[in-house]
Amino acid sequence: MTRRRNTKETTLAVRAVRTEQAEKAVYAFFIAGADLLRIAEISRVHRDAEGSLQGFQRKGIKSHVQAITEFLDQGPVLFPNAIILAISPRARFTQARGEKPGGDIRACEAGTLRIPLASDGSKAAWIVDGQQRSIALSRAQNKSFPVPVVAFVSEELSVHREQFIIVNKAKPLDPRLINELLPEVDTAFPRDLSSRRIPSELVNLLQTSSDSPFQGLIKRLSEESSTAVVTDATLVKAIRNSINSALGSLAPYKATGDCVADVDAMYRVLIAYWSAVRSVFPEAWGRPPTESRLMHSAGIEAMSLLMDRIMSRAAPGTDLQLHADSALRRIAPHCRWTYGRWTELQRNWNEIQNVGSDIKLLSGHLARLDHMHAFAQVA
Repeated sequence: MTRRRNTKETTLAVRAVRTEQAEKAVYAFFIAGADLLRIAEISRVHRDAEGSLQGFQRKGIKSHVQAITEFLDQGPVLFPNAIILAISPRARFTQARGEKPGGDIRACEAGTLRIPLASDGSKAAWIVDGQQRSIALSRAQNKSFPVPVVAFVSEELSVHREQFIIVNKAKPLDPRLINELLPEVDTAFPRDLSSRRIPSELVNLLQTSSDSPFQGLIKRLSEESSTAVVTDATLVKAIRNSINSALGSLAPYKATGDCVADVDAMYRVLIAYWSAVRSVFPEAWGRPPTESRLMHSAGIEAMSLLMDRIMSRAAPGTDLQLHADSALRRIAPHCRWTYGRWTELQRNWNEIQNVGSDIKLLSGHLARLDHMHAFAQVA
């Protein structure tokens, strides 16, 4: 794939198509993933000794790189995300000879692009978008994995920065949309998305199953509903925390080693607990958060933490809903979801907000109530 020009300069030759934008040459081509960092450098943002700002790329995120590498190493995968490079004018393009195909719109021309590989280690290109992917591709087992690249000719740092900002300023996909799409896609995802898939799948079941107390009550981007009162992201977060916490009531059913996750068991725990919540607090269930703090994000998250305490105490073979119902009824007289004042917290019922301090305050109080009354019951 490499050739020596008459000047003895080593180059990497790739088949490419060339066009022009804003009087700059733009190339599109494929390259082996392992070759990306041979031709291109990552220009990290930093300040020099005089305090002047240099570069533009943020620091790499190890967990993100590792997740992409694991995804690439799992076997044949589809990964058509293009890397964007700025490339030096030292790269040379030779147009291919031959007759143009019929119907050609003449927006580009095919040929061979030769990218210099300097012996001193200097690079002829700079990564504008895709630094994490480029690092992951360099570490992946398959060094010949073909990667699409779009490269524009410019050695001006100001242009590199301009394009970096333009590419990255666009609003990313709404996490709620990703969460809703995940259960519908049948493929293996990088680790960061895989960890979100099961919670998203469970929330989908809670919204659609006839035996779910949440049926029709979950707000989702894909649905317009006048009855929905609980945000899907709140439930996804609560379920994910329960799965990932060592003391979570759903943690015993997550994937370990060769064992796959038991989603059915997780669903049974959720249905049992939240059905008991609906039964014990019927006046607060299914109402908008402005009328019921039980359906507020703070209430859902605090009650989910209480779920971990209560459901983890259930002995094997126990009727889970009856177990949860009994525990919740012991603390129900002390709860203020729709009126009154949480005396111990010095807060009116509608002053609880979806902020970390309030969630911690409420969940801690519910845990103390549960401990006090559960201990009294045992005694």
